[in-house]
Amino acid sequence: MNNLPTSSGALMPRSDGVLPAFAQPQYGYHIGYDQPHNDGGFDLVKLFYRILKYRWMVAAFILAGIIGGIVFTYMQTPQYRATTSLEIVTSGAKVFSDFEVVGQASDFRVYETAREKMLSRDLAARVAFKLNLANNETFLAPAPSFSFFNIFRRIFNIDNTADLDELTPEQRQRYAQSVIRGGTEVSLVRNTSILQLSFSHPDPALSAEVANELARSYIDQFVDQTSETSELARQFIAEKVAEAKIKLQDSEKELVEYAQQERITLTGDDVSLITSNIVEINRALSEAIQERLASESINQQINEGASASLPDVFKSDSISKTKLSIAELSARYQEKLSTLKPNFPEMKQLQAQITELRNQVNAEVAALARSEQIKLEQIKVKEASLRSELAQLEAQQSIFQEKNIQYTILKREVDSNRKQYDALVDKLNEVGIGSEIKSSNASIVDAATRPSGPFSPRLSINVLSFVALSIFLVGLAIYIFELLNNTFTTPDQVESELNTPVLGIIPLVEDPLDTNPQSKVSEAFRTLRTSVQFTGTDTTLKTILVTSSEPSEAKTTVAFRLAEGYAALGRKVLVIDADMRKPRMHRLLNLENGMGLSNLLANVVPKGQVVDIFKDTHIPGVSFLSAGTIVPNPADLLASNRMSFTLHFCAKKFDLIIVDSPPVMGLSDAPILSRLVDGTLYVVSSRQVTKKAAVNASERLRNAGASIIGAVLTKFDAQNLDYKYEYKYMQQDYYEYALPEPKKPFLALGMKGGKEDRSDGDNPRGFFAVFFNRFLRRSA
Repeated sequence: MNNLPTSSGALMPRSDGVLPAFAQPQYGYHIGYDQPHNDGGFDLVKLFYRILKYRWMVAAFILAGIIGGIVFTYMQTPQYRATTSLEIVTSGAKVFSDFEVVGQASDFRVYETAREKMLSRDLAARVAFKLNLANNETFLAPAPSFSFFNIFRRIFNIDNTADLDELTPEQRQRYAQSVIRGGTEVSLVRNTSILQLSFSHPDPALSAEVANELARSYIDQFVDQTSETSELARQFIAEKVAEAKIKLQDSEKELVEYAQQERITLTGDDVSLITSNIVEINRALSEAIQERLASESINQQINEGASASLPDVFKSDSISKTKLSIAELSARYQEKLSTLKPNFPEMKQLQAQITELRNQVNAEVAALARSEQIKLEQIKVKEASLRSELAQLEAQQSIFQEKNIQYTILKREVDSNRKQYDALVDKLNEVGIGSEIKSSNASIVDAATRPSGPFSPRLSINVLSFVALSIFLVGLAIYIFELLNNTFTTPDQVESELNTPVLGIIPLVEDPLDTNPQSKVSEAFRTLRTSVQFTGTDTTLKTILVTSSEPSEAKTTVAFRLAEGYAALGRKVLVIDADMRKPRMHRLLNLENGMGLSNLLANVVPKGQVVDIFKDTHIPGVSFLSAGTIVPNPADLLASNRMSFTLHFCAKKFDLIIVDSPPVMGLSDAPILSRLVDGTLYVVSSRQVTKKAAVNASERLRNAGASIIGAVLTKFDAQNLDYKYEYKYMQQDYYEYALPEPKKPFLALGMKGGKEDRSDGDNPRGFFAVFFNRFLRRSA
């Protein structure tokens, strides 16, 4: 709500009691910019702008990724891969079920087991021994091929074979096994029972030879393992099973006889009935103790005379109804007491009814109290009975523990015999059924051949990998740069961060005071003036405060050009330089900063010279009130009633008052002035003021009661690729209204003697012909 000064200088609220029209929520967001919104989605256009903005860095990273992929590829030694295909044949177990032979389905675990065996250390040792790879220097240390790394080794005379001579035969054997296991890969062909066994090595001949030998050694290893089980082993295990069975039967018989003799009865969890009863009685005793404690608490309350507040009393429906009747009768008694005496028969009857009901309540309370006392006695009897029963069971438990020692020994022997028997039976099944009924084998489908070319390194994959890494790194770098850039660059950021519409965009030019009406900066200030006009009406927007977050954001220039623009419309404009700390407006107007606002507020201007401090400027229609003498307490002067009275007085003399104030941050001048004007125009400089500073300054203004009509984005560089395409209209020559004259007439309309008729202002046909000529020529 704005405040207006009275004739005495005191502040008084507006008569309508509402905010001006431009301060209403529906104003300000329909003047050329949509209300800021953030849908949180992925914006491809903004991503494209970011790529254009950092295009050289993106290109440098991608080029570095391509070069890195090429260099990395040529630093690697070529690897050749040979592949052997094996079919894993599984014979299902033949089980007699209802006189029919049922085959066991193939298990995927068979293929996984075969794969792990092919990668095992034992199979690698077999291959190394059969091919004598421990003594093959070509296998252990292949000759270096052309690569940057191998060239480096040749320059410095680094030879791998020299290290092999220092190894013992066992170490060479282990090294050969590690080379075999490191180069072996096994994969299952999908939806088949074929395994592809591959081996990679720099020597193509050795890669094929080792791959084929791995397949043959796997088959031989399986044959050796299946031949280890014999009929003699099965007979030996069968005899042991029979002995274990007899031993188990004897131990079980002895355990049962002892339990019957000592009358030991156990539950299903090997827990005696005595132990179970003790647990149950302990639980019941704990509950009885809890009941006794609760009942003693209630009886203590009864003994203290507080029976009426027992829980059962409040739960009793009859007592509640009786108390309700007492309340009603008491109310009737008190009502009649104003007209009847207590000795009156009707009053005595009411008093007797109340007394009778109270006696009933007391009787019921006493009955409930007596029931609680009886309940306590019963609980005590129950607790004593449980304690006695628990003592007897504990005595029985002590006797049972002595008998249970021998029982436990016998039971442990039964468990041990049963485990031994089960293990022997499992072993017999494994040896008998596993070796005879279950059988599996493998056959070579395709033997490995010498590879014609290397499979690694692959230039395309390496280049793509490095390019992907470079794109990730450049994206991370761009994100960090954008994160560190905490200034405003586009009007959308101003609207979203400050929740304020942008009324104008002032481009970054060398001379913002350029008075050429066809220049970009002049058109930008005219657009700002039009937007400010749309925020209110002539009667609601009489005083405008121009401020900013920090110094050097061109707020004084905005105030000056805005006054110039309103004066061009025939308005009487007063510019007040309220920056009594560092005044600058008088320099733009080429005037002296003599007696001004500070002198007027300090009441040091003689009465006859008050009008003289309002100076005319070189701009027709613009008057100026300078800041005046620099004072140590400008905030106190601005907060005085004289400032309100000054604005009120000037608003009657001028059509519009534009106040140039100090920045918001660190000073209290701008918040004070913002409460005295109709609207505040907030200036934000592009790529200068931080977002946090601008947000804090705008919040400070709003908390002070300011009505921010909009923001102005100054020093906007439309050539920046970050928003060059979105605001490309600011780069076009739309401000040059004069069009070149055609050399030859295109239409006969409006022509005199083969020359263009210049007097088309009063001739509609001539005006139409000239305009149409120029339109067609521009379109062509």
